[in-house]
Amino acid sequence: MKPKFIVDLNVGKLAKRLRMLGYDALFINGLDDNELVRIALKEGRVLLTRDTGILRRGVAFTGKIKVVLIEAENVREQLRQVVETLRLESGSDMFSLCLECNVPLIPREKEEVRDLVPPYVFRTQEQYVQCPGCNRIYWRGTHWQRMREELEQLLTPGNLFHNGENSASLRL
Repeated sequence: MKPKFIVDLNVGKLAKRLRMLGYDALFINGLDDNELVRIALKEGRVLLTRDTGILRRGVAFTGKIKVVLIEAENVREQLRQVVETLRLESGSDMFSLCLECNVPLIPREKEEVRDLVPPYVFRTQEQYVQCPGCNRIYWRGTHWQRMREELEQLLTPGNLFHNGENSASLRL
C-alpha cells in the first residue's frame, strides 16, 4: 500500500515535492504536535518532521505511528531522505495531485479551459488537467519540464525513475 504523509511546518516545502511524485502529503499550517500525531494516528499517515520532541512521544516511540526525522534543511535533500528511507517508487501517478491542495487532478478538454489559461498557453498546449478543489489548471509547459528535470536530477534511477516516462496520459 502506498504511504500517505502528514508534513510538519518545519518541512512544509516537502509536501509539494511529494505531491509531484503522486504521494498524498497533507500539510496544514499551524498544527501543533498533538494535532499532527492525532491525524497521523487516525489516518495512518507517516509523520515527516525535524522536531526531535515528537520522537519522544509515546505513540512515536512505541511504533504506533511511523515518524521520519528529517535531517536536511534543503528540500531537495529532504525529499531524497524520504525516498531512500521509505524506498518510495513512482509510476503513472506522478503529477496527478494538485500541488497546492493535494486533491487528485481531473482531465479537461482544451475548449473547457480556453478562458482559464493565458492565450499563449492555449495556443501552444493540447492537454490540461484541473484541480476540483481550488480550480487551478495545469499543463505540460516549461514549469512542468523544470520540475520534472529537478526530480530526475535529484533522484537516482534505482529509486524512482526506473520505468521510463513515468507519467500517465497527461497526469501532469
